[in-house]
Amino acid sequence: MAPANQPEQESLLPNRSLESEGEDNEETAYSSSEKILIVGIDEDGGDSSVVPPFSWRKLWLFTGPGFLMSIAFLDPGNLEGDLQAGAIAGYTLLWLLMWSTIAGLMIQILSARLGVATGRHLAELCREEYPAWARYVLWIMAELALIGADIQEVIGSAIAIKILSNGALPLWAGVVITALDCFIFLFLENYGVRKLEAVFAVLIAIMAVSFAWMFGEAKPSGKELLIGVLVPKLSSRTIRQAVGVVGCIIMPHNVFLHSALVQSRKIDTNKKGRVQEALNYYSIESAIALLISFMINMFVTTVFAKGFYGTEVADSLGLGNAGQYLEEKYGGGLFPILYIWGIGLLAAGQSSTITGTYAGQFIMGGFLNLRLKKWIRALITRSFAIVPTIIVALVFDTSDAALDVLNEWLNVLQSVQIPFALIPLLCLVSKEQVVGVFKIGTALKTVSWIVTVLLIAINGYLLVDFFSSEVSGPWFGSVVCVATAAYVVFIIYLISRGSVLSTWLGRALPKKITNCRN
Repeated sequence: MAPANQPEQESLLPNRSLESEGEDNEETAYSSSEKILIVGIDEDGGDSSVVPPFSWRKLWLFTGPGFLMSIAFLDPGNLEGDLQAGAIAGYTLLWLLMWSTIAGLMIQILSARLGVATGRHLAELCREEYPAWARYVLWIMAELALIGADIQEVIGSAIAIKILSNGALPLWAGVVITALDCFIFLFLENYGVRKLEAVFAVLIAIMAVSFAWMFGEAKPSGKELLIGVLVPKLSSRTIRQAVGVVGCIIMPHNVFLHSALVQSRKIDTNKKGRVQEALNYYSIESAIALLISFMINMFVTTVFAKGFYGTEVADSLGLGNAGQYLEEKYGGGLFPILYIWGIGLLAAGQSSTITGTYAGQFIMGGFLNLRLKKWIRALITRSFAIVPTIIVALVFDTSDAALDVLNEWLNVLQSVQIPFALIPLLCLVSKEQVVGVFKIGTALKTVSWIVTVLLIAINGYLLVDFFSSEVSGPWFGSVVCVATAAYVVFIIYLISRGSVLSTWLGRALPKKITNCRN
């Protein structure tokens, strides 16, 4: 039976033979001993192409990667975008927050599909499919995006520590304390993937309770909230906040991360039905996780909309001073709202810095095929962000306005990187030679590209708006123009490379599969 079925399995999922051949020689997201066994997934017998019936027990066992992924939707950068959107635009951008989260869900489901169907994550596939020069450019861009996100996350944690310590611990001390979380992460990893996922579930619960408490204290208008979610509104005054809301949702490093996280479960990738079952459960889990993240983001936006929309301080709100303004607006109460905000911000910062370390390991290992010990990769990954963050904390600790300017630059840095995660993802997940029968259909491909083009255009607006106000002098202007030209040319290359990828793989893969058979 097995030999007769083998050719069909290879044609359905072409990368399986290659994966098993290179397992001992290449970096992998998880070793076989680390993966979680899903009850029923590896059972023999029956039609391997049939999707097993839905099981709540299996959904529970698959639950975890989506919640780790959702942390990027709740990091301090997102919270700052939420509070500024609420303070400046009121309830009017809630609809955009909802649709941005839906677009983010679609992208993350595609990332999960790529990881499950191929048994490899996005960074590994980019290493295989692009020439060396392009691969290194993509790696550098991914690292820059990760560093930018990590600086925001670490600074957010440091601000929370400063709040909770009543200012006794300065920003730089909070950065040092936060830097130690990579060792906590390594300690938790020793107890297995499920234990690590449980810790993140607790941190998400802390955020949900903290910001829901704030929501209850502020008592925002339910009618205005509903109108804000259902009725699209946009004005010239709020366009910058609208761009910020969209830009904060899509995090480049998160696309790489999710394609690796889904490999923490043992799935027989030679059985079409089992792969489809995994994709179904991961889609459900991701939808639930991002629904919770949307609710948390909505809580933050509406609290600041109720308290500060139309006030003189609306334009000056940021992470550094938001807690103090909340305290002045809503008072102490049973438990001072300043500390509720600090607890929620600390949970957001700590969870996102740990997932950032996780993503950094996958990105570095995947692009460079590094088989280093986890603590060494974690130390390298953390050092990339912590060293510049300590410098930033020492320089900017005295001024909230300076921190806001820094945050704008970091948002621009991450916006620049979005095409370098989304374009390779869409090109790879559209190719039968890469994902077999699990390639996306024409309708989903069209919608995905429309969303990607819109995201690139929106972030392009952010870049133009930012540099038009920041660039001064002919020399700096010339540098920006040259960099922009190179940037556009590389994006065009990635898109055109995707269109010829199918032809190249069609010639290369059959030869490799034939060698594997022999």
